[in-house]
Amino acid sequence: MYAIVEENQITQYINNPKSVVIGDVIYPAKIFQLWSQSQLNEIGIYEVITDATNKKNEEYYNNTNEEYNYTDGQVIKSWQTATPKRLEDEDAKDRNGENVLDEDGNQVINYGLKTEKKRIVKQQASGLLAPTDWYVVKSTEVADYDVPANILSFRADVRAKSNEMETQIDACTTVQELEILYTYTTDDDGVQSRPLAEFPEEI
Repeated sequence: MYAIVEENQITQYINNPKSVVIGDVIYPAKIFQLWSQSQLNEIGIYEVITDATNKKNEEYYNNTNEEYNYTDGQVIKSWQTATPKRLEDEDAKDRNGENVLDEDGNQVINYGLKTEKKRIVKQQASGLLAPTDWYVVKSTEVADYDVPANILSFRADVRAKSNEMETQIDACTTVQELEILYTYTTDDDGVQSRPLAEFPEEI
C-alpha cells in the first residue's frame, strides 16, 4: 500500500499500482515496479509502514482508531489502544437501558467470549463422539452386544477433557488469561503445546 503526500499532508491512498497524477504530471503504474523507494519518495509517493504495536488479536480485542500519519519522511499506519471484548454474558439493553426481550418474552443475552469458547469446545467434543455413537446405540438395541472397552475409554476421555477445558475457560478473569489458554508455545524439543491442552486423538 502506498500514500501520496503533498505539502506534508496525505492526499491519497493507493492499494494497487495504478497511474497517478501528482501536480501536473501523470505517472504510469509501472513506476511502482521500476522505481526505487527513494525515487518514489521524491515525487511524494511513500510506501505505508505498519506499526502494529497496539494492534491485538481480533478474536479477543477490538482494535480501535486505525490511523495514518506522515512523520519524518514516512507514512505510518497505526492503532490506538485495543479494547478487550466482553468476557462474561450480559443482558441485552436498548438505548433507554431497558431489557431487550425476544418474541417469547425471554431476556435476550449478549454472549461473552467465555460462553462462545465453551460452545466451541462442546461442538468439538460432539464431533469427536459422533463417529462412535453407533456403538452405544447398538448396545441399547442388541441384548448381547457390549461397547468395546477402548471405545468406552475414548468417549470418557473426550468428555473429561471437554469438562476440563470448560473449567479452565470459566476460571479466566481477564481476556488476556483466556487468550493465553489458546496460545501455543514451543519447548526445547520443538513440541508445541497450549495451556488448554488438546482433545484425545480420534480412534
